[in-house]
Amino acid sequence: MAQPPKPDFFRRIDESDDELFYQYPRLVVHIDDGAIAKAGEIYAGVLPAGGVILDLMSSWRSHLPERVRPAKVVGLGLNRAEMEDNPALGEIVVHNVNQNPRMPFADGTFDGAVMTVSVQYLTRPIELFADVGRVLKPGAPFIVTFSNRMFPTKAVALWHGANHDQRVTVVRSYFAESGAFERIELFDRGAPTDPPSDPIWAVAGFKIARDRTE
Repeated sequence: MAQPPKPDFFRRIDESDDELFYQYPRLVVHIDDGAIAKAGEIYAGVLPAGGVILDLMSSWRSHLPERVRPAKVVGLGLNRAEMEDNPALGEIVVHNVNQNPRMPFADGTFDGAVMTVSVQYLTRPIELFADVGRVLKPGAPFIVTFSNRMFPTKAVALWHGANHDQRVTVVRSYFAESGAFERIELFDRGAPTDPPSDPIWAVAGFKIARDRTE
């Protein structure tokens, strides 16, 4: 069955299959060391220690600091070679969330989830955020970090047209409209640093802990 046409704000310059764009491994990080450290600090402050963590849209590195000490990290992404070279991953799943936002995991599998500098590529974000909520345990965090870096041809029009404050609002809206999260929090690491580093922002939401009708 053909997918319905995308709204204009989720269109991209390159609408070819994502598998074609990501078929060749890029064994590089996409933000600099300072930004990696800032993202790691956010993850360490929010993720539960010793949990099973989903690294969503995973690639060559996960940027999870050692003090998180996860029991297991499951990487879900498009390039197997990149993920096989990622020392943090204990399990690898190749899956295109833009084609199918329903992930191949049981309900309540994970103690936390992260998405690092990839939210700008989502064409069906509300569906995906809802499914992240499905696979998280009640109260578990989902942390989305982003910078000002991107592959321009694969980022959606909505992202291209927004400044950093508006991008924070966009990501917050994904959490809110998914209906799966509460306690939505912002982490702003966009201020200039010495030495200079890429800016980082993060939005975190926590899986609704109980049925609100109770």
